[in-house]
Amino acid sequence: MSTIPYNLLFLSTANTARSIMAEAILRAEGIGRFAAHSAGCKPQGFIHPHAITTLETYGYSADGLYSKSWDEFTVLNSPEMDFIITVCDAAAGEECPQWPGHPVTAHWLIEDPLRFQESDVAQQRAFTMVFNYLKNRIDLLLATPLHRLDKLSLHQHIIEIGQGNNSNIK
Repeated sequence: MSTIPYNLLFLSTANTARSIMAEAILRAEGIGRFAAHSAGCKPQGFIHPHAITTLETYGYSADGLYSKSWDEFTVLNSPEMDFIITVCDAAAGEECPQWPGHPVTAHWLIEDPLRFQESDVAQQRAFTMVFNYLKNRIDLLLATPLHRLDKLSLHQHIIEIGQGNNSNIK
């Protein structure tokens, strides 16, 4: 594992909502400890408007965030990741690139808020719930004494963070 700040990459399929929100939260909350990134295996090239609205509602900036491919993190001179966290089943099931340095990986299943299309209000509510799940998990990550855990214990702990509170949106 590299020295602080730790590089963490959140992965989702489209990189339009969950991974983008996670990146924004960790960028703000993990200043000096983490360099937060996000990407997708099939990026859509835009950030969903509800993701931006939700971040802004809770005081987080979307400035500088953009939907990008995980390929950006496999090229020469890209940051070596210490942690890679998938936030959707589709990305978790994809054939991932070989990440240099053998980062700690985990899957934090968080249901896609775009599934909720009954109304704009229902979809915004889903984005708010996703934000809260991400914020809670990131808070737990930030409370972890990373320097005190060996890599195996750290891996297990990061997995357990993702298994906390049922993340299926109702």
